[in-house]
Amino acid sequence: MFWLALGSGVLHMKSTEDCGMAMQRLTMREDWGMCNGSELAFLVEPSDVIAVRDRPLMLDCRVEGEGPITVTWHKNGAPLLTGVGTRAKILSNGTLLIRSFQKRREGDTTDAGEYYCAAQNHYGMLVSRKARVQLASLPKFHTHPESMAVDEGGVARFQCQVNGIPEANITWEKDRVVLSTSDDRYTLLPMGILQITGVKKSDAGIYRCVASNIANTRNSHEAHLNVTGGIARTYKEPVILSGPQNLTITVHQTAILECIATGNPRPIVSWSRLDGRSIGVEGIQVLGTGNLMISDVSLQHSGVYVCAANRPGTRMRRTALGRLVVQAPPEFLQWPQSLSRPAGGSAVFSCVAQGAPEPHIIWLKNGKILTPGDNVKLTNNNSTLAVTRITPEDEAIYQCIAENSAGTNQASARLAVSVSRGLPSAPQGLKGTALSQTSLQLSWTQPAEESTDSIIGYVLHIRKHGEPESKELQEAVSKTTFQHDLTNLDPATTYSIYLKAYSPLGASQQSGTVVVTTLGGVPTPPTFFTKALNATAVQVLWELPSKPGKVEGFRLSYRRVPHGESQSPIQMPCHVNAHTLSNLDAGAVYEVKLVAYNGNGESDCSKKLVSLAEDGTIAKTTAEEESQCNCRGAESSLSSIVVGIHIGMACIIFCVLFLMFGYRRRKGTQDSWSVPRGAEGGHHAESNGVSKQGVTAPAQGIELLPQGNTGEHPTHCQVLIEHISGLPGTGTGNSTGTG
Repeated sequence: MFWLALGSGVLHMKSTEDCGMAMQRLTMREDWGMCNGSELAFLVEPSDVIAVRDRPLMLDCRVEGEGPITVTWHKNGAPLLTGVGTRAKILSNGTLLIRSFQKRREGDTTDAGEYYCAAQNHYGMLVSRKARVQLASLPKFHTHPESMAVDEGGVARFQCQVNGIPEANITWEKDRVVLSTSDDRYTLLPMGILQITGVKKSDAGIYRCVASNIANTRNSHEAHLNVTGGIARTYKEPVILSGPQNLTITVHQTAILECIATGNPRPIVSWSRLDGRSIGVEGIQVLGTGNLMISDVSLQHSGVYVCAANRPGTRMRRTALGRLVVQAPPEFLQWPQSLSRPAGGSAVFSCVAQGAPEPHIIWLKNGKILTPGDNVKLTNNNSTLAVTRITPEDEAIYQCIAENSAGTNQASARLAVSVSRGLPSAPQGLKGTALSQTSLQLSWTQPAEESTDSIIGYVLHIRKHGEPESKELQEAVSKTTFQHDLTNLDPATTYSIYLKAYSPLGASQQSGTVVVTTLGGVPTPPTFFTKALNATAVQVLWELPSKPGKVEGFRLSYRRVPHGESQSPIQMPCHVNAHTLSNLDAGAVYEVKLVAYNGNGESDCSKKLVSLAEDGTIAKTTAEEESQCNCRGAESSLSSIVVGIHIGMACIIFCVLFLMFGYRRRKGTQDSWSVPRGAEGGHHAESNGVSKQGVTAPAQGIELLPQGNTGEHPTHCQVLIEHISGLPGTGTGNSTGTG
């Protein structure tokens, strides 16, 4: 027995001259690293931008790497048409130029959208981050300032709101003259709020806000400020006119939380955090009489902030709450490293990112979303990519994309597949045989003598049939051994096994896969259901086994009754649990049979009858048309239905007679009613007469138990009649019984 030393290490090199020597030293290792990275990298990626209609737009995309390099652009995931006859052109350095940015009215199409560039050379393809391109706009105000009357010495507040792209710059006018900001009583907040404290008679007038950005300039409606009375002399409790609103921003931006209060005497405004943590002093500033401004916010500033308005010298206070959420775009704590691996080997890429909210990670292979498969696995919330049983088709540039609502980030690495002449060829002739309920014997062909010298051992890869590859177990075997016994296995379980040969340079391609089942019996009969979809189609559904490997697959067959020939069984793998039978005859009755199988044979079967008649009726059958209910022998017919009807009628008649006349016990009869039984029960119903128990036979020639070889497993034949009601539609009527 032996084990392969397949460790991983990092080798730091001071110059490119070290690379060749490092390659030689690492040639004997399976995990030698790349020297030149991905051979393709972005120097500049496109950034989010706001474009102006009828003006040119440029999006940067500069790439370095081994040429020739081809740069293409995509908009909203689709290739962008560029060149002659289009308004878009790709410059020699990869930059995209849109000569005249448009929003066309026909179909509301626009040049706005998500753009990214893709660079490709012979190593693979690399895609940039997505850049959001928006059309500059300034729509109408959705909130206008409202007129108000304020006592002299009080507080006035006006607000206007407009959703501009980019965010509009808002200024205020009084009587059509720009408001002077030199007066400390005026506080202008960026979100379109004007606060006036200690109102004077001279503040009376007409106010409006002016919003402007690169797209347009707009004026709001006008609002009148009336100043009434003199300075208040009576006591007024503190009142918060406007408290902080919930706010979501990105790190390094500025947060402004509003809090303006009134009262007599003027209340004192203070701030705190609901969680009791200190707000701090760095980057903190108070605007006006109580608005809180936090410059260069960080994740630590997230929380619920409490604005309190206190009456001086008392504990009288009013409070208002607002939540500040700070987001952070993804940043990589660990990014994938380029690797070179021999064919048949394995490669693992790690990509760990942090951000707020938690970033979502996806992987690309040569610019296309990577889909996990038999040899590609994603684990640890997609932060780890594992490629096993590497083939030349796996050679590509792999990208890790980390995304959240605050932004995106990407990192890339290349997987190079080295095809070494020193690698052994794939083992041949792998065979498996069941030895017992818990052991299997594997054997394979001894390779040619010239190949044996390079082999240092073999590794068997074992997993239960139907289990994911992550559950795979490995067992090492000596190079001089060409037969090996696997022990401590589960009884009656199917295993998938393949073999690899190893040399100092790495692993061979895998051998063919064998499927072998330990001894211990056939599977249990599957439980299944049928559903009539329409007049010519039936869906069959069944339950999968609870433990992988207990079933190798399923075989489904069907026939039209009473005289139809059984169709060839439809074979399905162990992970499939549904199949639709189509192109059936409308109004007919079909018998459906399902068995499970493994290497030890087939299970007993279950049968169901399905009627496709619209009114739920079925064709009449006679006793001569009946057949044995034996899944392994002759096929069943509709006799089970006839049996059920006759028995039901007989029971009703007997119950009525018993109630009307009473039951007199006769000598020589049994103490209870006996149901006529078939030949296997040892009693036959007499024709139009009295049975041996003295009970009148309700029907002729009816057998309730299936006939068959008593040495076989007991069969279980279920009958289900389904019909279509009121086509078109999918209504079904169900009745079940045993025959």
